[in-house]
Amino acid sequence: MAVEGTVDSRFKGLVRLVRPYWPRIVLAVLLSMVVSSINGALAWLVKPAMNGIFIDKKSDYLLLIPLAVFLLYMVRGVFNFCHSYLMTSVGAKLVRDMRNRLYSHITFLPLSRYNERSTGLMLSRIINDTGYLQKVVAHSVKDLFVEGATVIALTVVAFTRRWDLTLISLLVLPFAFYGVGRLGRRLKRVTKEAQRKISIITELLTETFSGIKIIKVFGKEDSLINLFRKRNQDFYRENMRSTRIVEATALLMEIIGGIGITFVIWYGGRLVVTGAVTPGDFFSFLAAILMIYTPAKRLAKVHNGLQQARASIDRINEFLMLEKERGGNRQIKGFSRAIEYRDVSFRYPTSETFALRHVNLRINKGEIVALVGRSGAGKTTFVDLLPRFYDPTEGGIFIDDVDIRELDLSALRGLIGVVSQDVILFNDTVRANIAFGRPDATEDEIVEAARAAYAHDFIMELPHGYDTLIGERGVRISGGQRQRLSIARAILKNPPILILDEATSSLDTHAEMMVQKALDSLMKNRTTIVIAHRLSTVRVASKIVVLDHGVIVEEGTHDELLKSNGIYRHLHEIQFSSGKEILFDIK
Repeated sequence: MAVEGTVDSRFKGLVRLVRPYWPRIVLAVLLSMVVSSINGALAWLVKPAMNGIFIDKKSDYLLLIPLAVFLLYMVRGVFNFCHSYLMTSVGAKLVRDMRNRLYSHITFLPLSRYNERSTGLMLSRIINDTGYLQKVVAHSVKDLFVEGATVIALTVVAFTRRWDLTLISLLVLPFAFYGVGRLGRRLKRVTKEAQRKISIITELLTETFSGIKIIKVFGKEDSLINLFRKRNQDFYRENMRSTRIVEATALLMEIIGGIGITFVIWYGGRLVVTGAVTPGDFFSFLAAILMIYTPAKRLAKVHNGLQQARASIDRINEFLMLEKERGGNRQIKGFSRAIEYRDVSFRYPTSETFALRHVNLRINKGEIVALVGRSGAGKTTFVDLLPRFYDPTEGGIFIDDVDIRELDLSALRGLIGVVSQDVILFNDTVRANIAFGRPDATEDEIVEAARAAYAHDFIMELPHGYDTLIGERGVRISGGQRQRLSIARAILKNPPILILDEATSSLDTHAEMMVQKALDSLMKNRTTIVIAHRLSTVRVASKIVVLDHGVIVEEGTHDELLKSNGIYRHLHEIQFSSGKEILFDIK
């Protein structure tokens, strides 16, 4: 069942999409009727022009008819400009609002949905697929109103001149539109495939730009260029298939239109020769018919455009139908007793094995709990469950005996600060990155947080201090500096619960020492869960929890665990076997 707010994939879905902009559309429709009426008037004027000037040789018609034609063209141009502007604005507004809607929906998707889909794919939905909708509204829908009304107006003129000839000339149109319909359905399939191919290109571009350093280190530029060329060629072929269908539609209309016009000229010419109709009647009728075929061909393109829009709407629906994160309604501003994992088991949707199995743990307020274990033991999964990036497959997590699934997500995550080895900073100023979680923070509060994170001194050495742009993911500053900015951000947020996910694992000794000082400031008076890889961090913990294959196998202080002959002691011996501390989080 579709989630509320999705777009109907049928043509009526397009009507629903543009409904919020109906005042502009109504005005545009009225203007299009004027334009269509003028097209009909131009065809109507052919008879008085032919009979009055060329047959009756009325001199006053030499002034009146050209003046009337000039005025009609000028008025048509003004109204056509206004109509086109209004419909283009509707298309632009539609794309703006649809991108806002998609971005908002995607932002609130569960983290698991991000793991299932690439960044490039999501970018393609927001940029490319919505772009098709703008083309449809700005051009196809505009032509639907103008050309559709023009066909009606010109048909009326033709019928008033010779109804029998009109019926004969229009008999070919049903055959044309039947062929257009079949081609249009094929065009929808081809367009959908072309959009899939362009999303693949977007994925490759995203991966290239984000991983350019690794690409250069491994000398993969040439292979990636070849891959890009191949995928670009795939899109080119699909695009040309689409072009062939569009042009085949135009060719079909030209051939069928040519058949109709040929017969009309032959049959109508015989009527003129035999005196059954006047030259003015015939040429007025012929002008109307010739003018009908032009908008009729554009209506065929309108059909193609609507089919392409359906392909985009279908792809957009794939995202809008994904269910957003759901939180509870209970509010919470802090906690007073403990966090408890009660018989928690968890399995990732794409995995057949459990990452955590029957985990029971109580973390009292103010405690520092260290999680240790081999890589893949379940440490990161353990902490990811607390802010509800994922929900337990079995069991539950409680804060002061309240299941966190009952809590409002914003309120729950407002309690938690995270500092990880994978530092996420934004292409903005130092000040904006520190204040990311608290945009209303004062300058003094930002500086105080930076000082507590031992970041103020290096910030002041930057070209523009706190106003320095640090680049995407903070590429213009060092790893240790990035980490201290993330710690300053957490300090400013001032959360009662802190998660440290191997926050110093990728730093050199000097940078780690500075970051560790910042972490010591951050951990004061907070309930802290530490994923550690160095024993210098583990020793200060109130409690050490050893995980192995998703199960808690040991629990206690550093000294207690060393006395037992378990995994912790084994890892401790490996770490110090060379006489110096080495990475703890071993394979």
